Amino acid sequence: MSTTSTPLDAVAAVRDLARLVDHAMRAEVARARTAGHTWQEIGDVLGSSRQAAFQRFSRPLDPRTGTPMTEKIMPDASDRAAALIADLIETRWEDACRDFDETMAADLGPARLAAVWAQVIGTVGGYEGMGEPAVHQAGDHTVVNVPLSFEAGDLAARVSYDRDGKVSGFYLTPPSTL
Repeated sequence: MSTTSTPLDAVAAVRDLARLVDHAMRAEVARARTAGHTWQEIGDVLGSSRQAAFQRFSRPLDPRTGTPMTEKIMPDASDRAAALIADLIETRWEDACRDFDETMAADLGPARLAAVWAQVIGTVGGYEGMGEPAVHQAGDHTVVNVPLSFEAGDLAARVSYDRDGKVSGFYLTPPSTL
């Protein structure tokens, strides 16, 4: 048996480690909440706002049923959001729109998406890099926030997926608005 690993083996190992760390983080945040710590305290420790901590880790009550909302985060949401952004970067407009729900497809088809991306490039320059996606559940939607770096500034992409796994929202905003 060979002990040599490939770069892809290393990528897979780091991905698995990231999932393990995320699971441990969720468990410890739940333990902190059970111990009486506030979302503000948790946000301070994580270097985020209390709202960001709440959105990422909370299990609020569903106002329709009064029962705790369960975490139904799409397991591949982060990868799918990164793929959508990669399609934008590579100017594959049709591919970027392939998972849009009916409303998104009608409002933001390939031609309009290309125009939006051109406006982004005209405003903040060429694309330089993508940060680590952050995924959370927001009611019936899985939401992925992805930091993006450009020559002259940073933006964040927010991709929302409905229960059927369709893109129900896509925004490019300053990172401070997420």
